[in-house]
Amino acid sequence: MTSQSIKIGSYQLPGQVFLAPMAGVTDLPFRLLCRRYGAALATSEMITSQAELWHTRKTQSRLVKTGEPQPISVQIAGTEPEIMAEAAKFNVGQGAQIIDINMGCPAKKVCNVAAGSALLKDEQRVTEIVRAVVDAVDVPVTLKIRTGWDKQNKNAVNIARIAEQEGIAALTIHGRTRECGYSGHAEYELIKQVKSEISIPIIANGDIDSVEKAKFVLQYTGADAVMVGRAAQKAPWIFRDINHYLKTGTKLPTPGVAEIQNITLELLKGMYQLYGNSHGVKVARKHLRTLVHPLPNGEQFWQQVNKLTDNQTQYKTTKKFFASLINNYE
Repeated sequence: MTSQSIKIGSYQLPGQVFLAPMAGVTDLPFRLLCRRYGAALATSEMITSQAELWHTRKTQSRLVKTGEPQPISVQIAGTEPEIMAEAAKFNVGQGAQIIDINMGCPAKKVCNVAAGSALLKDEQRVTEIVRAVVDAVDVPVTLKIRTGWDKQNKNAVNIARIAEQEGIAALTIHGRTRECGYSGHAEYELIKQVKSEISIPIIANGDIDSVEKAKFVLQYTGADAVMVGRAAQKAPWIFRDINHYLKTGTKLPTPGVAEIQNITLELLKGMYQLYGNSHGVKVARKHLRTLVHPLPNGEQFWQQVNKLTDNQTQYKTTKKFFASLINNYE
């Protein structure tokens, strides 16, 4: 099996492995890192469609920034067609080149306001939102969904038909229902069915956590691409690994401590630059924990660095930790 490219609208992407949008994770520094490691597309964190929140610190940090590799994909969330259309236009004005509609998030705070995967219960509302957004902008619009609301209501095929009819350029399906959250195992049978009945590009998502799983899902479902989420937090180099495996059938060695150090320090610098020194320290902690946890003495280091509030101290302490690992283990 060889790695293929995928086309979304007029954009020919360089591969079949995408980074999933994840709130609180896929900010600009992390997206840049994953793109550098071979992610063919890296969609932003979910941006609210509520205009009154566009100027908050959280939303401002999620908007398009200069220097991001093209095409720039931005995910929006909301429940009202007209408001979603305005949000799409606003983000295109900010530089978005692909608009992704979130109908896959299972978070209660999202679903409790009938957004995210809660929308799957109302196919008429899905139609209205998709139509409004597609009509509002001149860039490709993609859609991310789950297999359905719960195990008794798996309507991904119906939603996919709506998406295709209304002009969606590509559809991502997470192989779980909203009810499942992230528990259990993703199932791919319904993704395979959608792919057999729909002509627009299909991206398979859910539990893509190894090179073998990526290859299996692509072959089993016939999907045009796979989307990696939580596994990328722990190993941003997974995109490089999957691309290599699809092309050659061989596996790359696990990165050494020196490479993981460079990744970690690069992320810390990016966090400080994007969020400022004070807030950057707090935001950086989640990335630090996932990257260092598998390393020798990683948990002890995390307990120490998690208490730090100064960016220079956080950076120097992290650099010292990696230096000790390189001296002792490499």
